[in-house]
Amino acid sequence: MVIKSVELEIVCGITSKIPDTDKAEIAFAGKSNVGKSSLINGLMNRKALARTSSQPGKTQTINYYNINNAMYLVDLPGYGYAKVSQKEKEKWGQMIENYLHTSKQLKAVFLLIDIRHEPSANDKQMYDWIVYQGYDPIIIATKLDKINRSQIQKHVKMLRTGLNVKPGTPIMPYSALTKQGRDEIWELMDSILGFSEEKNEEE
Repeated sequence: MVIKSVELEIVCGITSKIPDTDKAEIAFAGKSNVGKSSLINGLMNRKALARTSSQPGKTQTINYYNINNAMYLVDLPGYGYAKVSQKEKEKWGQMIENYLHTSKQLKAVFLLIDIRHEPSANDKQMYDWIVYQGYDPIIIATKLDKINRSQIQKHVKMLRTGLNVKPGTPIMPYSALTKQGRDEIWELMDSILGFSEEKNEEE
């Protein structure tokens, strides 16, 4: 997709009702230090639309980005941040569950996992949870530039096994530094949403 306009249009807090939108939604979930804001900025060709922070746990709301007035990219709260209270974690969990359960326009969920490490208990729980809500999560393996090229397939296999993903689940390596993987992620999103090649090439 050629990005012509991006706007942070809707922000949902703990007490907000999940909006009934009129556009297809693709959601992004991930642990609070996995590079979700960097990925979203990279996908939208913006430096600081989604706020990145050295302090994990920054996204505490559900943020809807309107792209080209054609779709919403939905940024879900980061999970698994150790320094917040259990009560706070449960609230974020409820928000994510509420969104997955309530949204009528949600077409796909991308789950971000750090390619360097075995999936954590939180990652596994989130994967199973998304599946339980009726979606097949697509895995984005972030921080690709932190490992050697020769290690990529080994680490992808580690994620596939660690999460016990369904056969055929895409695992897409991505680097926020080099933007490697960006085009592949957009191609997949475009195909999910039914945006044609011709539409993508329009300037």
